[in-house]
Amino acid sequence: MMNSNEWHSKKMGKFTLRYKPYTLELRHVFTVASFSRSTTPVVLTELEYDGVIGYGEASMPPYLGESQESVINFLNKVDLSGFDSPFQTEEILQYIDQVDSKNTAAKASVDIALHDVLGKLMGQPFYKIWGLNPDLIPPTSYTIGIDTEEMIRKKVAEAGQFKILKVKLGLDTDKMIIDTIRSVTDVPLCADVNQGWKNKEEALEMSHWLKEKNVVFLEQPMPKEMIDENAWLTEHSPIPTIADEGCQRLVDVPGLKGVYTGINIKLMKCTGMREAKKMAELAKALDMKVMLGCMTETSCAISAAAQLAPLVDWADLDGALLIGNDIYDGMQVIKGKCILPERPGIGILKK
Repeated sequence: MMNSNEWHSKKMGKFTLRYKPYTLELRHVFTVASFSRSTTPVVLTELEYDGVIGYGEASMPPYLGESQESVINFLNKVDLSGFDSPFQTEEILQYIDQVDSKNTAAKASVDIALHDVLGKLMGQPFYKIWGLNPDLIPPTSYTIGIDTEEMIRKKVAEAGQFKILKVKLGLDTDKMIIDTIRSVTDVPLCADVNQGWKNKEEALEMSHWLKEKNVVFLEQPMPKEMIDENAWLTEHSPIPTIADEGCQRLVDVPGLKGVYTGINIKLMKCTGMREAKKMAELAKALDMKVMLGCMTETSCAISAAAQLAPLVDWADLDGALLIGNDIYDGMQVIKGKCILPERPGIGILKK
């Protein structure tokens, strides 16, 4: 494994790719239905073309099956010497997708850096290149992990600027968590169960209870393999259901219509900005709702995702706010709203 502060650099024709491991330190221990953690491993990337440097990132929460080592092994295989220009975007990213199977976060790290280069060459932020209006970005939620009553109250107090909170559920403390939050705030909530419920009747009962508590949707209520049960719940639930673990890439989207009300798109699951935009447009064409989510990430990947936030119904772009060692300046959250920088590309600067 490489030294954590050492950049690996390789020149490939007109392109130079650099990458190094980095560890994100979470402000609080983060607990969901299946695990707890206090750090997230990432790999930072830089793609240089004609003196212009684009920034990218791969974030790998351990449950995804990728690691700093697997990302570096993937990037070691990348060879862009067959391409003359970053404007060969489709061909470059088709090639990246074929370098190896899976490795979606590693692929996203190249995709994000490439889009950053393109935007800088064009002198525009990517949301403008795509013709999107930043005023249409929904307020971002802020995530409250599973915790004790005392810590939940503390986290909710810290989240005072947010107009909507995302709550992690899926254990036997679900009602305590919601009641604790409701004792201190009445802002709308979204509930992320992370596949924690295993019984459709109990899930339906909870969905009715949660609706009374002003919960606006349910994210991944039951395991992704329980397709019939999730479809039944979606049909009967008084609030929308959103596929997260059950939706990875573009090819998954058509089969999810009827199983869930909508999908949660994350750059790290779908290989980056190019495919994320296609997923949002396809889901809309299928009359499905779209949520834009994130992993624990620096402002690099968060700012990249935010470029397509005007397309979505719900945004959950708080990943950089959950860490204490962000090294980029990018998208800001002010009074719960995502404010995109006017800078070109994905709009970030190194701090």
